[in-house]
Amino acid sequence: MPDILVVDDEDSIVTLLQFNLEQAGFKVDTAYNGEEALNKALENSYDLIVLDLMLPKLDGLEVCKQLRINKVLTPIIMLTAKDEEFDKILGLELGADDYMTKPFSPREVVARVRAILRRIDQTEAKSLSEQLAEKVIKIGEIEIYPENYEVFKKQQLIELTPKEFELL
Repeated sequence: MPDILVVDDEDSIVTLLQFNLEQAGFKVDTAYNGEEALNKALENSYDLIVLDLMLPKLDGLEVCKQLRINKVLTPIIMLTAKDEEFDKILGLELGADDYMTKPFSPREVVARVRAILRRIDQTEAKSLSEQLAEKVIKIGEIEIYPENYEVFKKQQLIELTPKEFELL
């Protein structure tokens, strides 16, 4: 039974998602602010995280960014009222796997969760070398390792701040 972490500061949304995901056969844990979500995601192994952007204490974008910096590769579906193209692109660029806007259909959330978990199952079937090869971006003499936030030029590590790396 896959474990899902649902993070939102609105009780009604958490309850709605928890009910629908549990009915679909998932085990659900919940968090109501960004700090709690980050701590739970770092301490536990989830199969997927449904993450609101506008959270108290630490916003969803920062939670996502911190998880990726800490090499937590758990798939993330961002669920938010922000529907501007910039917000969607930023969320996806920071490491989210999908982005849904409120209001949403609980059935669509369940379908997207299943689709992402299906893709993960297919990816895990690939050989380790295929997976590693996919996680390197090569441009001329530059190699970018997005999962590790590392950049090499002529096999020499280039020190970048997180902001510089995101811009690159």
